[in-house]
Amino acid sequence: MSDIVLCKREKEPIILGIESSCDETAAAVIRGRKLLSDEIISSAPTQALYGGVVPEIASRAHTDAIDEVVDRAISHAGIKKEDLGAVAVTYGAGLLGALLVGLSFAKGLAYGLEIPLIGVDHIRGHLAAAYLEDEDLKPPFVTLLASGGHTAILFAKTETEFEVLGSTLDDAAGEAFDKVARVLSLPYPGGPQVEALAREGKPTVPLPVMLKGEGGYHFSYSGLKTAVINYVHNKEQKREEWSRADVACSFQHAALDILVKKTAEAARETGVGTVTAGGGVIANGYLREALTEMCAREGLKLVLPAKKHCTDNAAMIASEGLLRYRAGLFSPLSLNAEAYIPLS
Repeated sequence: MSDIVLCKREKEPIILGIESSCDETAAAVIRGRKLLSDEIISSAPTQALYGGVVPEIASRAHTDAIDEVVDRAISHAGIKKEDLGAVAVTYGAGLLGALLVGLSFAKGLAYGLEIPLIGVDHIRGHLAAAYLEDEDLKPPFVTLLASGGHTAILFAKTETEFEVLGSTLDDAAGEAFDKVARVLSLPYPGGPQVEALAREGKPTVPLPVMLKGEGGYHFSYSGLKTAVINYVHNKEQKREEWSRADVACSFQHAALDILVKKTAEAARETGVGTVTAGGGVIANGYLREALTEMCAREGLKLVLPAKKHCTDNAAMIASEGLLRYRAGLFSPLSLNAEAYIPLS
């Protein structure tokens, strides 16, 4: 078999997606844009014992789970392996050892079935999750990307091309949530814990507005994160009373309101009628409500992935795999895992 499988492309191929970039071992099957199965085996409970992801533990967990999760996805989809038209798999960015587990498995499966291998950039997977929610979704549109490693506003020109209108200059939104969670002594994973605590508080703590007075679509979270740390430490050193819930709520407003504001500005400037979003932070309930209200005010169509498709999952990898399949963007079996992939 040649390194890249040449095949007659089907209009609605059955694609297996595999994701193993961090602590989730996931597999999903789609036919066209219809999701047939969506399976996850997570090592997050084990990682929580250490306060974060331990790469070696994650890699071993993927090795133990990959066979089972793929078998479950294929079985629950009601198909046989021989029905697959392609295998899409995350090759980056992420933990190298974890990525190699999924990538090696996908290569073996694609080789054995003589079907195309499609390497997927994890971030592009997050962006493609919106296509699972709306079968009629087509570019152009503006996308808000907010995850643990990236925060950006993108202009999708085609299904495979986008322009970065602006991105974070330092920390990503999800990274800032995790760091604030540690300051507030909240368990891993930090983002959902901060959101839950914020529901009990009020946005009464004065926090800085990032890049105040500057235009454009860039973001900066390092100053906001530091302001929260300094506020908490000062209160503790002076032995003054303070509310963890109010700090969480104030931080959440400061971190997320700006995302909504700049997304609206980008939609106006580009003249699009549709806004989408992707990344783990998009699972935040406050952000989802704020985006919904903003789009209603602006007369924009909003396509939000289901919460389970905002965090790491294989359905989004299969979705991006479909876009690349249609464009004939297959990968060689020599494809290697990459810990970092530039946002482009």
